[in-house]
Amino acid sequence: MTTTTDAPAGTRTPQGPPLVRVEHVSRTYGSGAAAVHALQDVSFTVAPGELVALVGRSGSGKTTLLNAIGGLDKPDEGRVVVDGREVSALDERGLVELRRDVVSFVFQTFGLVPVLSAAENVGVPLRLRRLPTADREARVALLLDLVGLGDHARQRPGEMSGGQQQRVAIARAIANSPRLLVADEPTGQLDTETGTAVMALLRAVVEAEGMTAIVSTHDPLMMSLADRVIRIADGRLVDA
Repeated sequence: MTTTTDAPAGTRTPQGPPLVRVEHVSRTYGSGAAAVHALQDVSFTVAPGELVALVGRSGSGKTTLLNAIGGLDKPDEGRVVVDGREVSALDERGLVELRRDVVSFVFQTFGLVPVLSAAENVGVPLRLRRLPTADREARVALLLDLVGLGDHARQRPGEMSGGQQQRVAIARAIANSPRLLVADEPTGQLDTETGTAVMALLRAVVEAEGMTAIVSTHDPLMMSLADRVIRIADGRLVDA
């Protein structure tokens, strides 16, 4: 299996041992004539600090692949290693620790708690880690400033635009300083201009927080800010 190797102009080429290693991963749903081969012998690596765009049409296997990397699903064959942990072999406790300490997610549906303010939504992961109140409030303020919403801390999701809600979701996702950010179609519900701004924000956040990110998209306009593009079709990695 192959991936594209050319990085867009102006982006850096990260170095170092892979943070993510996907090795011969396959995943099938159903059986017999109704079987859907969501992933077929997929292999690639992602270096620390790299922002990778995972590109493919709807139904190509992007979400299944991201779920396998983040421990939300297990492959039928092959293995996934993230930050030295074999994700595909972790028990439930190990998966909880992985998602608490190593991997964080951003989805296109935002997933904010409607009754909480922007600041309270961002602070949820920090509360779960029992971070002292003063430290939590300082981290939340820093993150809201980072995503350009320092003046919207007290607003609830229903009082914010889609782009603002996604910015809050990104701030919440990086609250615990994960090693890997997994974003599944984070601009899927946004217009082109707002979506491009959110992708630019993800690029800035990855650099500011020193994270690695894998972002799925089917929009070629979103690829220019990535260090590398990986294309998938019918569950297989393909050439550009």
